[in-house]
Amino acid sequence: MSLYSVVRPVIRALIWVAVPLALQVSFGADAPRQQAQAQLLDHAEYLCDNCFFGPSNYHYCFAAGNQILAGYQTTRVLNYQDKTKNYLTGVRPRWEAWTAPGRTFPISYDDKHIWVNRADITPAKENAWGHLKAFGIWATRGKSKEVRLTRSSVRDIFTNDRCR
Repeated sequence: MSLYSVVRPVIRALIWVAVPLALQVSFGADAPRQQAQAQLLDHAEYLCDNCFFGPSNYHYCFAAGNQILAGYQTTRVLNYQDKTKNYLTGVRPRWEAWTAPGRTFPISYDDKHIWVNRADITPAKENAWGHLKAFGIWATRGKSKEVRLTRSSVRDIFTNDRCR
């Protein structure tokens, strides 16, 4: 029996252990979320007019402690004739534009995203259409109470001087 035939299975075992560990270390963990009380300073809307699954963008500017955070939400839109309506929100309530619940509200944020609470999502009604909507909401994970905004460095779209 040669030394090569003994060492070969040991090297294979080490590779099977080392590769998954190296992948975990190379991708790293997400940055921890920071919690803060925020105030909505300004918002801007770029609505899609006469759209068939086109995007509308909603930009928000927050004051959180001594920081100014800017983020946007992109939602898919199905409308015709009236750009303020989105007929897809009946199936997926998260695709409705987020509105501030009050003067100050809790948010959490990291380097890439801002999460705001959405307490205005209502449960589906108890009929056939309501069950179909509930299935659609479940299938698209649209029942979440949090809206994830993508952080942005674009500041020239706001009218508030603190946001610019």
